[in-house]
Amino acid sequence: MKTYKLSDIYTEDKISFQQDRYAQAAKSFEEIFSCKSERFFSAPGRTEVGGNHTDHNLGKVLAAGVSLDVIAATLKTDDSIIEVKSAGFEKDVVDITSLDPVKSEKNSSAALIRGVCRGFADRGYKIGGFKAYTTSNVLKGSGLSSSAAFEVLIGTILSCLYNDGEVSDVEIAQIAQFAENEFFGKPSGLMDQMASSVGGFITIDFKDVKNPVINKLDFDFASSGHSLCIVDTKGNHADLTPEYAAIPVEMKSVAKLFGKSELRGISRSQLLERVSEIREKCGDRALLRALHFVDENDRVDAEANALINGNFAEFLNVVNRSGDSSYKYLQNIYANKSPEEQGLSVGLYLAQSVLQGSGAARVHGGGFAGTIQAFVPDEKLSGFIDVMDKTFGDGSCHVLTVRPHGGVEVNL
Repeated sequence: MKTYKLSDIYTEDKISFQQDRYAQAAKSFEEIFSCKSERFFSAPGRTEVGGNHTDHNLGKVLAAGVSLDVIAATLKTDDSIIEVKSAGFEKDVVDITSLDPVKSEKNSSAALIRGVCRGFADRGYKIGGFKAYTTSNVLKGSGLSSSAAFEVLIGTILSCLYNDGEVSDVEIAQIAQFAENEFFGKPSGLMDQMASSVGGFITIDFKDVKNPVINKLDFDFASSGHSLCIVDTKGNHADLTPEYAAIPVEMKSVAKLFGKSELRGISRSQLLERVSEIREKCGDRALLRALHFVDENDRVDAEANALINGNFAEFLNVVNRSGDSSYKYLQNIYANKSPEEQGLSVGLYLAQSVLQGSGAARVHGGGFAGTIQAFVPDEKLSGFIDVMDKTFGDGSCHVLTVRPHGGVEVNL
């Protein structure tokens, strides 16, 4: 069973910080449970790089694990009780002798714990009790998916404590999605969990949604001369559900004209041949969003090929094209009901003014409010941070790296 050193999963400049962080987690564990922890685990947050709003129509995505993570100090027990105390939250106590969903646990971390255990049991894996103290620096509301990181963390703990680490990264991600869908009550796709569990750059093809094709790309981001920045524009997320929901609804309305339930399998030329009909029956925005979908699938392939071939300049070029399409055609940069609130537009303008043709910048995640993503050349990083923090507030610009490993046991 493989374990990872701090230097395997964190950059050199962060080792001292992480040593202190794990030591504090061990200390907090002892204070809470009155015993010492014995093993440590980590699971990263994730970022979507390409494939903006494609997964719900059986599309393709490019995602990556990032350097922010949730960690756990743990101790295996000989009973059927899982106790998890997460920093800033009440302790969860889950008796896994029962693995049926509990109505009162819906939308809680306890539901995720029970759901992951059920997923393990359904696949014939062993489960058992443990105590854990967790702490996370995965930014909430940033599109980095702190919930997926927590689910993958629980799955990684169970794999290592009870199954000799033999549960694959892909299975842990699938189990984590199952827990979120069936126990927590959120109908999420598989991208978040898969990027967290596998780590590094990965592509996911959702053509067969029950058996998505996952490929990990061999690319060393640390050697690219760029930093990955996530900028929180402090947008208001309230009442945006109709904006998000309209995207798949409009895309699928176009697919319906072709006798399909999703856009996958419909080509650009087929859409263009029936432009007038689509405009009349579905509207212009639905047409534009459908065109974004088919082009975005091609861009995911182009981004992946650029990374595989070590052509980072071409990768950045395609990321910019993806962002441009999201802005113009997908139209998820600001909410139509609140045109006066356009923090993402401001952030993208400022990013381009600093980058001046280098690097790349695009909307991050679902859009309409929240964060932008930028790949910033190291020599421009300081100026980029200054501009973003001055505009959106100190600490708005978060500098990350792409983490090469997903959910792991950490050898201190």
